Amino acid sequence: MKQHFIIKNNSKRLLLFFAGWGMDETPFLQIRPTDTDWMVCYDYRSLEFDTDLLQEYSEIRLIAWSMGVWVASQLMKQYPSLPISHSIAINGTPYPIHETKGIEPAIFEGTLQGLTEQTLQKFQRRMCGSAAEYKVFQTVAPQRPADELKEELAAIQQQYLSLPPSDFVWQKAIIGKNDRIFLPDNQRLAWKNKVDILEYSEAAHYQQELFESIILQTQ
Repeated sequence: MKQHFIIKNNSKRLLLFFAGWGMDETPFLQIRPTDTDWMVCYDYRSLEFDTDLLQEYSEIRLIAWSMGVWVASQLMKQYPSLPISHSIAINGTPYPIHETKGIEPAIFEGTLQGLTEQTLQKFQRRMCGSAAEYKVFQTVAPQRPADELKEELAAIQQQYLSLPPSDFVWQKAIIGKNDRIFLPDNQRLAWKNKVDILEYSEAAHYQQELFESIILQTQ
């Protein structure tokens, strides 16, 4: 796993963000919260996580998106002493490969087996929801090759199937009603009676304005 500081000003507060599959820090560089350090985690070919980088913080605000919700759930369970003050899941669940609470296994497997540069672009177009949002995403898209992303997706599948479910308790779940990756009904079922749910009627799986709004509100 990569842990990249977008902002490191030796604050005592950290905004800790777990991005989705296939990401790097590039799509999030323009989001500039104030009065906090700001770290993006990505590349889940390994779930190795360096907590030494977090030792100086007295408050950590946790936000996770997409596959990052499952990754963060697993890691926070392992490190319960981290000073998490807020936790928000965006368009993801603790059950990323699941018939009714995540991405259907057959769809996940089809994405994995058929992944090429061309099918990756189609996935990203679905992820963005609209042609306009996809055009914007292309200007900040991660520069990682499809072969590497295929390795990451295979690793997520293997780790998800081998690891026990996490009992980490999230405080809030954000659901985009136009999400075509983690279907809204599956998200609702995964979070039912567990967390406060806030739904955004126009939001797709990836929406820059949504991330910016939530991140800046969570300062």
